[in-house]
Amino acid sequence: MTRLTRADLDALPAYVAGRTVPGAIKLASNEVPYGPLPGVVDAVAASITGAHRYPDPGATALRAALSDRLGVDPDRIATGCGSVALTEHLFRTTCLPGDEAIYAWRSFEAYPIIAATSGATSVRVPNTGTHGHDLPAMAAAITDKTRLVIVCNPNNPTGTAVGKAELDAFLDAVPPTVLVALDEAYREFVTDPDVPDGIATYGDRPNVVVLRTLSKAWGLAGLRVGYLVGSPEVAAAVRKVVTPFSTSATAQAAALAALQASDEMQRRVDLITAERERVVSAVRKVYPDVPDTQSNFFWLPLGDAATDFAAKCEESGVIVRAFAGDGVRVTISSPGENDAFLDCV
Repeated sequence: MTRLTRADLDALPAYVAGRTVPGAIKLASNEVPYGPLPGVVDAVAASITGAHRYPDPGATALRAALSDRLGVDPDRIATGCGSVALTEHLFRTTCLPGDEAIYAWRSFEAYPIIAATSGATSVRVPNTGTHGHDLPAMAAAITDKTRLVIVCNPNNPTGTAVGKAELDAFLDAVPPTVLVALDEAYREFVTDPDVPDGIATYGDRPNVVVLRTLSKAWGLAGLRVGYLVGSPEVAAAVRKVVTPFSTSATAQAAALAALQASDEMQRRVDLITAERERVVSAVRKVYPDVPDTQSNFFWLPLGDAATDFAAKCEESGVIVRAFAGDGVRVTISSPGENDAFLDCV
């Protein structure tokens, strides 16, 4: 039979999302538990009346709202179908087949998939013994073939974060011909003042771009809205390769409404971070090696016991995210759902 697809994709693992099991508590996908922010449902309902029309392909109103919130010019912003889609667009704008992209491992599992489908060569740099990025090793891995380096801060799935001094030294070591993407999908959950805001701290560096999403703290996981902030040249290149109309009119309307509810977003984030402290403290009584987390999840470094632990949780009606041979990622949720997890520990 004649082959019609790329042979190299046979060895590529499919992206694995957190499982949903009817009737079970889902702590596998880093979603927030509180429902849409005020105004979002009404905005979505109103937008449906125009569903027969194409959305604004440039997301002009949304980029203007993000510009006001972030204090950056709209021409430095690109929007897309979640920050993961924008990561894919970054690969398309930086890497030709054979070019190298560097990222930590373990980190976000979409990175190797995106790299492979773009023809780039993945260079995975092992995490430190405390499950964080080894930035000196990542800097040392840069070659004349390197086009993109991704720093997931805080890191998914380990929750660890790198501080300003470490990041300053790393960025100073990166050649100006290499683009550094700071993936800050969980930025809103950061409470450690030593972990820098990538836009505020490194926005003046032309080879730094920051990725963020409205899926997590802003509660729009089901509508898929992300954004990127970089130099005007990088943002313009990304906007060229974004799939036309990929941010729907409904998603844009929801995002605009959510951004108007920033106080409520912060109140909910504060609830999550307070629960994070309580839950991690309790878990460490049994598993003392749980690393510090700055996300809305934490990491259980269980190694080969990861899948068995996840199965035990599922038997009790709690779904967590196992990474076979490495560990388990557990989302912080409401107190009752967190207590149900703690009963499994």
